Amino acid sequence: MMAWGNFRLLLGSQGARSGTLQRLATAALAIAILWWAAIGSQISFVELAKGAPWMADFIGRMFPPNWEFAAKLVKPAVETVQIAIWGTLFGVILAVPVCFLAARNISPNLAVFHFMRQVLNIARGINEIILALIFVAAVGLGPFPGVLALALHGAGMLGKFFAESIEEIDQGPIEALRSTGAGPIQIIIFGVMPQVITAWIAVILYRFETNLRQATVLGMVGAGGIGFELVGSMKLFQYQDTATCILVIVVMVMTADFVSSRLRARIQQGGQ
Repeated sequence: MMAWGNFRLLLGSQGARSGTLQRLATAALAIAILWWAAIGSQISFVELAKGAPWMADFIGRMFPPNWEFAAKLVKPAVETVQIAIWGTLFGVILAVPVCFLAARNISPNLAVFHFMRQVLNIARGINEIILALIFVAAVGLGPFPGVLALALHGAGMLGKFFAESIEEIDQGPIEALRSTGAGPIQIIIFGVMPQVITAWIAVILYRFETNLRQATVLGMVGAGGIGFELVGSMKLFQYQDTATCILVIVVMVMTADFVSSRLRARIQQGGQ
């Protein structure tokens, strides 16, 4: 019995040493990756310290904000909200048909599932600004390219979230409907949607909040909204006007975040 106890103690000590070595190896690998990434991205706190006075000078030129310029920002701010609303709506319209085919548990077959997942990956893999540049070249300057850019990128993001929420549903109602001979549309309406609609609405609200933030910068590439005024003031070295634009954008984003958070909380409470 004593020999067996000593053997177990030896195994335990060896296991502890092996676990310690694994943790040390993992930590060393993480440090090596971070060091490699720091070299590639040319991280330099010395250069940051050298540039600090220039940043302070730039910020100093922005104060006090030109509050008279705020009246000119009302229309661009409203336009930004409109871009976010329609970008979100079109994104939902594009994402809904695709998400059912991109959900493993209800997709017709694996080939369709993998193809649709790659479609969603491509849609969300291209940045909104790049998409806006493409659509500006296609349909001209204005808010409409911004709407299209947010819609296409948002379709990729929303489609992924929608598909993953479908994959997490209870399969019981689905199997029960199939056993009664229900078709795919009936299964989606009566078996899938009641289980995912609450999560979907919460995600759509979050996406609108994200689109509002993105819409504020799409104007920098000619896609309308308050971003156009922001970049225009910077090009003209009207830094006090720039400060006003930034403050208006911050207020818009904070308001959207507050409203969206309250709505998501009420929806989630209602779904419980």
